[in-house]
Amino acid sequence: MRPPLTAFATAAAVLLGAGAAPATADDGKADQSFTIEDPRITESSGLAASRVHPGIYWTHNDSDDGPYVFAVDSRTGKTVATVTMRGVGEPRDVEAISLGPDGNLYVGDIGDNLDGTWDHVWIYRFPEPKRLADTTVQATQFDVTYADGPRNAEALMVHPKTGRVYIASKNEDGGGLYEGPEKLATGRNNVFRRVGEVPWVTDGAFSPDGGHLVLRSYFSARGYLFENGRLGADHAVRAPLQRQSESVTYTADGSAMMFGSEGEGSRVQRVEATAEDGYDGGKGEDGGTSSSGAAPGAGRGGGQDADGTEKGTVTGGAVLLAVIALAVFGFRKRRG
Repeated sequence: MRPPLTAFATAAAVLLGAGAAPATADDGKADQSFTIEDPRITESSGLAASRVHPGIYWTHNDSDDGPYVFAVDSRTGKTVATVTMRGVGEPRDVEAISLGPDGNLYVGDIGDNLDGTWDHVWIYRFPEPKRLADTTVQATQFDVTYADGPRNAEALMVHPKTGRVYIASKNEDGGGLYEGPEKLATGRNNVFRRVGEVPWVTDGAFSPDGGHLVLRSYFSARGYLFENGRLGADHAVRAPLQRQSESVTYTADGSAMMFGSEGEGSRVQRVEATAEDGYDGGKGEDGGTSSSGAAPGAGRGGGQDADGTEKGTVTGGAVLLAVIALAVFGFRKRRG
């Protein structure tokens, strides 16, 4: 979804990205930073790392596109498959995608540009294709409502162990984390209940072991311990500055997080995961909790992208605070 602060977000990216060097060419390796080359993908709003096809990322456009999901190769940035969902009606505002432990892709048609005017939203589910080729699939459609009334949301996350679906609502004053039923069902409403408080969220992703959840917004990202379906201690996550920060997913091995943005030729940037983010240094799925499990060179603050690109990060500096203050003032004035 295009944010109400597009102009201010763009200004923030320009001001804060002024010290960052231009992106360098990709090195041909999978799961590194890449640029989406497909001219059809102009509003990449969600990302999910394939578990069947190494280095492949599933994405989709925002509203006004159709029932399409694209497989993008991180080695080249090119689309290698287009999936057309059949049996789901006309998507309204597709905002998120996540891969479940059942091998299914879950697509969240959960946006609501008017902040809670639709009495229900939808989740679409279909098996991740075993072969990368253009195809049409029969998808299952689930009706979703919230126990405390309609709301806008852009983040849908499927827990990689339990298969339970979670949605994070989007609100400038803070949203909620909503837990779906143990199993989604057709033919009735699937009621999601609020189980936690979260900041302004545009996307989220679980670590592969399910023990950590990262949530991003336009200007920052936060990570949370996640146990028994509830949020635990949180921490700041190093996130790239992007023109319109929309999506995040972990790599399939959990060694990094991939942050995406909207726009034609949008950039997906890799940020190394630390033990605090749930990466155990490749020792297994138990997840590390000490600094010894941190990925090499993964510090807080500025650093190099995996492809050698210097980039800025959200550090809470004076320029960022000024831009956010200006954006909030402008937005509130616009709404008044």
